[in-house]
Amino acid sequence: MIQTYAIALGSNRRHGRHGAPAAVLRAAIAALEVEGVAIIVTSPILATPALGPAGRAFANAALLAETPLDPPQLLALFKRIERSFGRRRGRRWGPRVLDLDIILWSGGAFRSRRLSIPHRETAKRAFVLKPLATIASHWRLGPGKVAHALARLDRARPRS
Repeated sequence: MIQTYAIALGSNRRHGRHGAPAAVLRAAIAALEVEGVAIIVTSPILATPALGPAGRAFANAALLAETPLDPPQLLALFKRIERSFGRRRGRRWGPRVLDLDIILWSGGAFRSRRLSIPHRETAKRAFVLKPLATIASHWRLGPGKVAHALARLDRARPRS
């Protein structure tokens, strides 16, 4: 059975072959396609400030994709792709060449020891919601839709 997923992508470190973070994201999308993940639509790549000790700004994007893989299989594929791009286990919130996260999927909620869908922090992360809203504003997230979650987050942030 084909599943549809909303996927978040992020990078804030150059890659020796692919270059700057935005190019890393484009290369990661190509790697997903090589692995048989059908990309439906991709958001624009946005520059976003780093959270925590990550230091450098991130390039972030979101995409919708179809695959017969179930969530644990897709997570395993993501981990393999991240490693192939040079990602190493390390400090949480640290700099990374590539981060791939399953945010939502057509099967609804999913929970295991290693994976939670929807991703637990999605509603708190503008760097996920902004690109996701450009391609999947109507997808359900919690009590409302992605667009509603982004509006709530925008209202909650102090204005400068």
